[in-house]
Amino acid sequence: MALQIFSPKIQQPLNSIFPSSTSSSNGCSVFVPCAYSSSRRIALFQFSTAITQSQLFNGKAPESVSAEGKVIESGTIADLAQSNIALSDENASEWIKKDKRRMLHVVYRVGNLDKTIKFYTECLGMKLLRKRDIPEEGYSNAFLGYGPEETNFAVELTYNYGVDKYDIGTGFGHFGISVEDVAKTVDLVKAKGGTWNLVQSEVGGTIIALVEDPDGYNFELLQRKPTPEPFRQVMLRVGDLDQSINFYKKAFGMELLRKRDNPDNKNTIAVMGYGPEDKNAVLELTYNYGVKSYDKGNGYAQIAVGTNDVYKTAEAIKLYGGEIVLEPGPLPGINTKIMACLDPDGWKTVFVDNADFMKELE
Repeated sequence: MALQIFSPKIQQPLNSIFPSSTSSSNGCSVFVPCAYSSSRRIALFQFSTAITQSQLFNGKAPESVSAEGKVIESGTIADLAQSNIALSDENASEWIKKDKRRMLHVVYRVGNLDKTIKFYTECLGMKLLRKRDIPEEGYSNAFLGYGPEETNFAVELTYNYGVDKYDIGTGFGHFGISVEDVAKTVDLVKAKGGTWNLVQSEVGGTIIALVEDPDGYNFELLQRKPTPEPFRQVMLRVGDLDQSINFYKKAFGMELLRKRDNPDNKNTIAVMGYGPEDKNAVLELTYNYGVKSYDKGNGYAQIAVGTNDVYKTAEAIKLYGGEIVLEPGPLPGINTKIMACLDPDGWKTVFVDNADFMKELE
């Protein structure tokens, strides 16, 4: 069974949340920012028993009873209960350094799943890793990438029945991928009727191009030699770059891989991640001079990150000022443990238990 995190169901009538749009021959559209409703609600089991810090970090909890009256076996309460412990900065920092974290995938919504899959596989060279349809909940999703999900980053596309347009907003920037020949990739996009803009980068003379998928999401193509992870980056815009860097370093345990000010373009970028850019997908944060907030639209959803313990992760994020929007716990039915939080700009990240994620892929 595949893991679906926050199926983004739209609760309002389409004419009340989607503005007018214009479409090109390939189905690409331009949208005006608009309001949107929250995604599908996931009910987690609530337990009344608190866990001490020593139990959560160093030992097993005793047998307890859930709110439903069922006995929870010894040693599993830390996997099922909401923790209310307070961590010290030193404890949280040390644990985050030891935690095994990796960016797993990025989730966003599309208006035509088959059309988008075709574009990604034929034009961008991705592979369809898995696909499923959930008719009882009114959505389908597909995972695509350049390698197995056990080791590589992926995109999770979600199609909600009957919804063919989304507002991308002004906060989302682009996805970055490496290709061996930018011109050849652009020719493929042109042949499929896609939108493109070939430019010469001022940094190192690297050839890049910006192409648009059928839903209007931008992909930055960078001409590079073959790499284990062609999916390079997810770019998001933020209102206070230093605040964001500090948050992602402390709460998420990411490294600041590089930072560059571009006065000619009136912006500064910071690249954050869990390893070198040529081997891992990274997060690129962009600050545009004087811009403090952005419209997030209703297309882009979140990034998923692996962790060895969602409970410790949640407490550390609270310690460093993050907002928990979904308390840690198992998803009903499949028992995969997750938690969700917002960064200072309101960008959502879902942390997924590493062991549970590997089971899902089986």
